[in-house]
Amino acid sequence: MTGVSVVTVYSWIRRSHLKVEGLDHRGQKLFRHLDVARAEKATRTRTPRRCFQRAA
Repeated sequence: MTGVSVVTVYSWIRRSHLKVEGLDHRGQKLFRHLDVARAEKATRTRTPRRCFQRAA
């Protein structure tokens, strides 16, 4: 839904960047969409992305 892998979400939970808000009827963890977006934004600002330009 947000383009974030399950492994990344579980990593954010372990690192306390994201918390589980509840469980659905199947017992799967539920997260607030805004919390996931904030965790992703915080991760992206902490880890600078390298931009590679192709030589023309």
